[in-house]
Amino acid sequence: MNITVCVKRVPDTETRIRISEDGNDIERDGVKYVMSPYDEFAVEAALRLVEGAGAGEVTLLSFGPDAAKETLRAGLALGAHRAVLLKGEPTMDGWATARVLAEELAGDDAALVLFGVKAVDDDQQQVGPMVAELLGRPCATSVTAIDAGGDAVTCRRAVEGGQEVVDLDLPAVATVTKGRYEPRYASLRGIMMAKRKPLLEKEAPAIESALVVERLEYPAERPPGRIVGEGVDAVPELVRLLREEAKVL
Repeated sequence: MNITVCVKRVPDTETRIRISEDGNDIERDGVKYVMSPYDEFAVEAALRLVEGAGAGEVTLLSFGPDAAKETLRAGLALGAHRAVLLKGEPTMDGWATARVLAEELAGDDAALVLFGVKAVDDDQQQVGPMVAELLGRPCATSVTAIDAGGDAVTCRRAVEGGQEVVDLDLPAVATVTKGRYEPRYASLRGIMMAKRKPLLEKEAPAIESALVVERLEYPAERPPGRIVGEGVDAVPELVRLLREEAKVL
């Protein structure tokens, strides 16, 4: 089984983000970038499926700047076989990103295309399903486990109160979230081999974004806490405040 995993280069979740002076972007100097954590789950899922099948390849696909090669090399070090970088500047417009990826994937022979359930920078959760629609393939989202069998895959989704099981005929698309696939660590041998694995670079299709970010703002500061008393004597006042001020009771 050949599997393509779409991955995104994002700021490290532990990086302190600063808004640029013009107010519509972030200051990128000094920001550490990593593979989006949910994409790591998707890469691990792909590697396990290919290892379980005993045949096939895992290809990484990314749309981003030249610096995204570092992210792709990190994925190759985990065990992916090859990578493709569509060079360009993605925006917050998920529809434009989906069209760029779908144009590349239309000529791909991968039976399964995987995404992380979302990118941690924009948190949109829409690119994977959009690509599936553009390719005319069935799609399952928020998948915690995938089992392959013949010309189909069985996807398990965590839902409120239980688990949903979805069977998809191949070729298909799925977005992966935390569950069965704890990302592995790259070995020293894997890191060295990644330097020799093929990484194809090509210009991304010129697809104009229809979304414009006008302004970024920091979250509002949380109000200071208030101590209403100590012990059981404080309970009546606490209940009153929760009912009358917080209005949560």
